[in-house]
Amino acid sequence: MNLIAAVDKNWGIGWNNKLLVRIPEDMKFFQKTTTGKVVVMGRKTLESFPGGKPLKNRKNLVLTSDQNYQVKDAVILHSMEELLTELEQYNSEDIYIIGGESVYRQMIDLCDVAHITKIDYEYLADSWFPNLDERKEWELTADSEEQTYFDLEYYFLKYQRKEVKGQRETEA
Repeated sequence: MNLIAAVDKNWGIGWNNKLLVRIPEDMKFFQKTTTGKVVVMGRKTLESFPGGKPLKNRKNLVLTSDQNYQVKDAVILHSMEELLTELEQYNSEDIYIIGGESVYRQMIDLCDVAHITKIDYEYLADSWFPNLDERKEWELTADSEEQTYFDLEYYFLKYQRKEVKGQRETEA
């Protein structure tokens, strides 16, 4: 499974249930990468989208504890157990965890690849992505040239879970 996120210098991802910044090239990368795939998100992430509607041309899976929550064109799941059972029917490489913070934290140990847009700026944030630079089981395997959007500098990074003797390394 994959993680995909845009983070600031401190791995911040959001403020007041909104992205910290919208960078057109990052949005294009997200759309291109996830179109035709399965996206997993929490309820608040779904509600942050325009009109609170699921993403087009993707299978939208929404994790929420609200038993009465319903959304057209999305599969609503109420526990990690339900989510993991649902995910069994898809190719793991086609699954993208897209947020928010609690969903990233619950799913990170099940993922092997993280696509991170790293923004060289510190924003005021109230939600964060786990800092992969501090996790020994993850390594940076690809990075782009410096990108710019007005005065912002950012990079497209790819992290992968380290393999240890044919098995995934996990946190001790």
